[in-house]
Amino acid sequence: MKDKVLEILKNSQEPMQAGQIAKLLDADKIEVDKAMKALAKEGAIVSPIRCKWTIA
Repeated sequence: MKDKVLEILKNSQEPMQAGQIAKLLDADKIEVDKAMKALAKEGAIVSPIRCKWTIA
């Protein structure tokens, strides 16, 4: 799931919300949230705008 989230964010022109990513992946938002929390902890993604994420 983390790889899928990273791929979506790499291809996105703007920061995205977890719900938007979940919709694109046709996945459960909770699973996407877990993956995003792990990626944020690793420093792979950052949140330049509240509740929106992009590649670090």
